[in-house]
Amino acid sequence: MRKIELLAPARDAATAREAVLHGADAVYMGGPAFGARQAAANSIDDIRSTVEFAHRYRARVYVTLNTVILDSELAEAERIVRDCYEAGVDALIIQDLGLLRLDLPPIALHASTQCDTRTPSKALFLQDAGFSQIVLARELGINEIREICSKVEVPVEVFVHGALCVSYSGRCHAGQVWKGRSANRGECPQVCRLPFTLKDGNGKVLARDKHLLSLRDFNATARLEQLLDAGVSSFKIEGRLKDPAYVKNITAWYRQRIDEIISRWKGEFCRSSFGSSEVTFIPNPEKSFNRGFTEYFLTERRPHGIASLLTPKSLGERIDNPKLLNNGDGVSFFTSKGYEGARVNRVEGSRIIPAPGSRIPEEVELRRTYDRVWEATLERPTATRKIDIDVKLDSTGATASDERGMRIRVPLGIAPEKAVKPMDFRSHIAKLGATEYRLRDFTQTGLEGLFVPASVLSALRRDICKALDLANVATYPFDRRRAEKEGSVIPVESHDYRENVANRKARQFYSDHGAEEMPAALESGGRSGRGDVVMTCRHCVLRELGRCMKEKGAVAQPLRLESEGLRFSLRFDCARCEMQVLQD
Repeated sequence: MRKIELLAPARDAATAREAVLHGADAVYMGGPAFGARQAAANSIDDIRSTVEFAHRYRARVYVTLNTVILDSELAEAERIVRDCYEAGVDALIIQDLGLLRLDLPPIALHASTQCDTRTPSKALFLQDAGFSQIVLARELGINEIREICSKVEVPVEVFVHGALCVSYSGRCHAGQVWKGRSANRGECPQVCRLPFTLKDGNGKVLARDKHLLSLRDFNATARLEQLLDAGVSSFKIEGRLKDPAYVKNITAWYRQRIDEIISRWKGEFCRSSFGSSEVTFIPNPEKSFNRGFTEYFLTERRPHGIASLLTPKSLGERIDNPKLLNNGDGVSFFTSKGYEGARVNRVEGSRIIPAPGSRIPEEVELRRTYDRVWEATLERPTATRKIDIDVKLDSTGATASDERGMRIRVPLGIAPEKAVKPMDFRSHIAKLGATEYRLRDFTQTGLEGLFVPASVLSALRRDICKALDLANVATYPFDRRRAEKEGSVIPVESHDYRENVANRKARQFYSDHGAEEMPAALESGGRSGRGDVVMTCRHCVLRELGRCMKEKGAVAQPLRLESEGLRFSLRFDCARCEMQVLQD
């Protein structure tokens, strides 16, 4: 059976714990440095504590070192990798191929989405280079994903939920040329969320103050089964800056959906971790931050309606009946002034009384962006996760086994005495509430008419748990870095700064694999100028506005995007259905 992984984000150790409790098979979190979300860095001690907790369920912990790294930082990066390895981290998610030329321990490496893997040839190369798992570009369709999965033997990972970058990841340099803040260094200033005015080559305004590059949030719920059938093994939720409530809700939602599919495909797939999660709320993605949802390019090569043109803020959930609102809820709506919000003071029948200083116009579509009752619920403990164990008790001790495959024997320590009345041995062994274990099956042999003190049975129960814990630690199946295949040739799409070669080790790696004299990345001193590409996108603003040149004919060129003194020009490759954003 193919092991299926639900991979959840964690900004810190507390969030990682919640992700595991709510059903994640793996979590990914930032290390002390070089993660693509600088605001989500974690100490090695916090990473170690996360590993210790997650590994109880055979859930894995991946650390992101997925920025480009400068020459002056290579020694620090090497030290962090070693610290992560010693802390028990299962794999590193990396972008900078220079890391493969450092003196690293044999920790498994995963190719980040910033590696921009869109083709079978790129995926095959990364596999040959020693990567144990490959994260694909988010812009791919299911058939493209299927083709890549059929060509590689390592697990393939895809995003299924969360915020979308408008540019191919790893190929956005807009923030670097605009503010010196690079997405490839974890400092993205979110240029794509700005309002832009679009003008054609004659200066005609085609759209004014619209968020033309701001995409809706990804939601692949309806396509999970097709993705599994295509060969995907890891389903990734975006959101390393999200709060625990978001991670709880979205993780629980996808856990339930994936489990439903696994149960239908009996014998085909299994979970990659153990323990069943019970949550105290009904998961609902619309209740968490979202800009509206899109399936992006999963089933259509030229979809319409993938951008959130009117606002980059959360749209929340649509409310058709005011009676569904709670006192203290936050609502939002669109008016001629734009996207506005208000706080609900109280609801009287179908009438909403806003808080003082707020107003809610009549006949507007209401969206609830803050559900007071829901948020209060998620602030409390909302999940438990238990590993099933089976215990066979006899007069000399207990044999216990669990769903992870552990099997241990613990002696009773005393000889049972004759009982005055029958004993309920099961109830004593079943008192596992404070542990991660749950008694599934219990049998007893040779204990009829015998008595064992409750204190002895309590000690036996504790020893069973301790022995299972130790057996799990001793037999934990770490993945290790794959061997690098010599002679494989790296496919280079653009022989310029867009390859993100930021250090001498990356340059050496490229040279070893057939690409010599690679230009420097912008972040390490490479130069760009007017007319250089700063984004490459499958999203097309003309298509989004109903002006696709394949369908409606040519538009006067060049088109320009303007926003508060920021200017970009656009170039369209209609044959490949791609749009490039250029420095203007």
